[in-house]
Amino acid sequence: MKHTIFALASAQGRAGVSIIRLSGPQALWAAQQLTDKNLTPRVATYAPLTYQNELIDEAVIIWFKAPHSFTGEDCVELHVHGSKAILDRLYIILLELGLKLAMPGEFSRRALEHGKLDLTQAEAIADLVDAESEAQRRQALTQLGGGLKAQYTSWRSDLIDLLARLEVYIDFPDEDLPTELADSILDRIRSLEHALDVAIADSHRGCQIREGYRIVILGEPNAGKSSLFNALLKAEAAIVTPIAGTTRDIIEAQLRIGPYSVLLYDTAGLRETDEAIEAEGIRRARAKAEEADLRIWVIDSTGPALPEDFRDGDLMVFNKIDEAQDSERQAVAALRVSRETSVFAVSVSMATGMTDLVATIEHIISEQLSAQTFPAATRQRHIERLTEARDQLAIARRSDLAVPELTAENVRSAVNSFDQLFGRYDVEGVLDVIFSSFCIGK
Repeated sequence: MKHTIFALASAQGRAGVSIIRLSGPQALWAAQQLTDKNLTPRVATYAPLTYQNELIDEAVIIWFKAPHSFTGEDCVELHVHGSKAILDRLYIILLELGLKLAMPGEFSRRALEHGKLDLTQAEAIADLVDAESEAQRRQALTQLGGGLKAQYTSWRSDLIDLLARLEVYIDFPDEDLPTELADSILDRIRSLEHALDVAIADSHRGCQIREGYRIVILGEPNAGKSSLFNALLKAEAAIVTPIAGTTRDIIEAQLRIGPYSVLLYDTAGLRETDEAIEAEGIRRARAKAEEADLRIWVIDSTGPALPEDFRDGDLMVFNKIDEAQDSERQAVAALRVSRETSVFAVSVSMATGMTDLVATIEHIISEQLSAQTFPAATRQRHIERLTEARDQLAIARRSDLAVPELTAENVRSAVNSFDQLFGRYDVEGVLDVIFSSFCIGK
């Protein structure tokens, strides 16, 4: 029999109300050791909490009878005043009663084990708790509501149907089977392989929403990179001085642009140098630029030097346009015409030209992340399993049903990849890693 666990389900620290969650076979018994009031399933009961004639607090108690609870077990919630002293005393009492403090993610893991969630939905709970932007909230809720589960279940069902058709070849090898049957099997394999290709290609979008869209600011020393970094953040996060090479390392900050979470990076100025620390900063800047979803090059309008590493999709921001000569302004204007929306003339210090830049950044992010045909994979684990399934189908397609037993084995391996996605078998180590990242109380 599983032990009964408990943990704080609300936020840590002083609060008006805190919630302690209990789950397991002794959850109701433990609650009844704290009150003599009868508890009715799913009904909030106001009651004093006492233990050995000591009044602990006055609380609201809710009992969720198995299997109608989050974990599928008997669950009890104690809604108490959010005092550290009250929580500490209740923790001591619950431990004395034989309950165990829950490990991170243990409630969600029990929900998975009792069939209340699949693994993709359990992961969505952690994403929803961590969500800081509207897009992250929407994506996590879609996944929690079974968005990924429904799509993956549909593909798995198609694979099971393919196995049934392949059994015809295996069971009746000497029969003169119609060529239409073979063609339909190969067409279905091609169709599923293509769908998985699209999902794998689209998975980057899901990860960008979940982890944050990465924008890297690049340019030569003293062009105004740190000033732009601070202006976008609306905070003095990076040191700004007239001395070239002030920024030696990568500075990271998070902000929201529209409904999206963005990771913004300020980097060391790019130039040739023999100074060891600055050279390492420049190496890191170039490496971070390779990982970027969007790169913004900051160029000094008073001495413009176009970046050699500029690539399609990058933005060029000509800073200090208020200090530039007429000829320099005209050159920037001509470049803007030739490159349309990828070139901006701004003065960060004067706060001019920033509105168009921010609007363009928001448009680029929205264009890349909003369009979708089905929910996007949100974790590397999803991408790896989808890739395994796709690769097995590619092998099955190339086999051309020459040996249907081998083709069926490839399709069966693809089914196993989806079972691992759902957390159905052989995933103890995976579960340990996933649920260890949850907060305690979930």
